[in-house]
Amino acid sequence: MALILDGKVVATDIKRQLSVDVAKLATKGVVPGLGTILVGSDKSSARYVAMKHADCTEVGIESFHVSLGDDTTSDELESVIKGFNDNPMVDAILLQLPLPGQLSQLNALMSINPDKDVDGLHPINLGRLVMSEPGPLPCTPAGIVELLSYYKIEVAHKHVVVVGRGLTIGRPLALLLSSKAKNCNATVTIAHTGSSDLGEITRSADIVIAAVGVAGLITKEMISPGTVVVGAGTPFRDGKLLSDLSDDVIEVAGAITPTIGGVGPMTRAMLLVNAVNAANRRAGIF
Repeated sequence: MALILDGKVVATDIKRQLSVDVAKLATKGVVPGLGTILVGSDKSSARYVAMKHADCTEVGIESFHVSLGDDTTSDELESVIKGFNDNPMVDAILLQLPLPGQLSQLNALMSINPDKDVDGLHPINLGRLVMSEPGPLPCTPAGIVELLSYYKIEVAHKHVVVVGRGLTIGRPLALLLSSKAKNCNATVTIAHTGSSDLGEITRSADIVIAAVGVAGLITKEMISPGTVVVGAGTPFRDGKLLSDLSDDVIEVAGAITPTIGGVGPMTRAMLLVNAVNAANRRAGIF
């Protein structure tokens, strides 16, 4: 029977430790602060930001929030970002994506102070990742590495196939896993929906991580028995969260993430880690 990689359990442990870290910061007169920016009226984005604020309350991080309308201009958004950049009480900034069509995601991300980039997606931080230099890591890739480590799944010297080449998961995850960082040092292949005979590629892997957002893309015929399989994509159908993994993958996998409570809680936990790490830098801890 496949081992279930329960992200909720791991995230709870991470938040418990963060609460201890935040209490230590309080003795130095430092309260970690997360500034969030929501542009537009997308209900899913609003729910996601609300969950972030609840997470912050749970571990003792102070929240700052600004909501902007659907017709927000670039100048208005950059003014809000600048306000958070200049606010010494805000250690980390979350700009909720996607943005309305009239706004440039790249320009907005570039406006954020890289040291306050809680998502780890600023080009400077992605460059730090390429160069294996310290900096905020993209939350989902970092969360996947932590999830595998918690369940003592060996990554070093293994063949990992990452299906997906997106900015938020696929590309940075491949960079992270192939680096010499803790719990990494793997041989990594990047595949995608345009790959010829995707199943042949995934069957060669020790670990398969699907981050495409196509429901049921990875089937049991594409997985060798005993493979560790992680579903990181978030496809929706009729308002229901599905998985890049077909339901039958569990029949052959050695370990697998559930559709609900796998990678998602880890992404949220690592965002909190980035925020607390930024506060540690402010306190001079590292």
